[in-house]
Amino acid sequence: MKEGYDVIMTKINFINRETKQVETEKVYGQYLLEVFYGKGFVSKIISWTALPLLTRFSFLSKIYGFFQKTKKSQKKIAPFIRDFKVDTSEFETQQFDSFNDFFTRKLKKTARPIDKSSLVLPADGRYLAYSSLKPEDKVAIKGQSFTLESLLQCKSLAKKYAGSSLLIARLCPVDYHRFHFPADCTPSRPTLIKGQYNSVNPIALAKNLSYLSQNKRIYTTLLTKNAGDILYMEIGATNVSSIQQTFAPNKPYLAGEEKGYFEFGGSCLVLLFEKGRVEFASDLLEATAKGYEMYAKMGSYLGKICK
Repeated sequence: MKEGYDVIMTKINFINRETKQVETEKVYGQYLLEVFYGKGFVSKIISWTALPLLTRFSFLSKIYGFFQKTKKSQKKIAPFIRDFKVDTSEFETQQFDSFNDFFTRKLKKTARPIDKSSLVLPADGRYLAYSSLKPEDKVAIKGQSFTLESLLQCKSLAKKYAGSSLLIARLCPVDYHRFHFPADCTPSRPTLIKGQYNSVNPIALAKNLSYLSQNKRIYTTLLTKNAGDILYMEIGATNVSSIQQTFAPNKPYLAGEEKGYFEFGGSCLVLLFEKGRVEFASDLLEATAKGYEMYAKMGSYLGKICK
């Protein structure tokens, strides 16, 4: 396999759902990612020495995040928009007090139409979809794996979601960083699992997929009428200074309504659907089977509920 996650130190390729074309990701901070997570001799030395310290303690990400909230960080906005070709016509406002204010921007309601036919994608991001996990409850991607129990830190939840359908959404710094509900639901109170702050970029995950089960993460159970209980997890990463929840627990929400947002940094969502309760969109499954992530926008078709 030479696509997607397996292209290390060169290109990260994905399929754009709208254009149907394979595109190459322009990675924010790619040089540092390659230094810390690459396969070269220097990278190996760094991964044994500096990386554990940098990823284990939250204060480094918090310090970096603090500077993204200062007035001086405003000067980064215009070059970022230019270099990454961000569509400013979607913005709810054009005025931002800091780079983090820009990063956590809201969009016009018309910018992300909500597909009313069934389940919807929860965020703008690069998606991987797996119709069912292994019988041994392992999350297995390209020869690497970790267990549901290590991800959830709960034996009963791991048992409940054995053989479940798995959706992973990777959000890049260039993306809209608010995340939303995939279905009409009533969310539980969120549960925090403390952890590290490794990158979730493919360059890092190709080295160690279990970063997803090691990083700081928060999960919520979404109670739905027809789709079972959906486990919804936000995973922090390098320089993600905070995961903010904007919903009220035990209150009903409609598909597409906001759940929360990530502050500055790359980040990731993981959704688990109980066994046999959902059929993912065929294009998501086909892209994943070919070794590609699929870039798609919040509110577009995720799949249908199996009755």
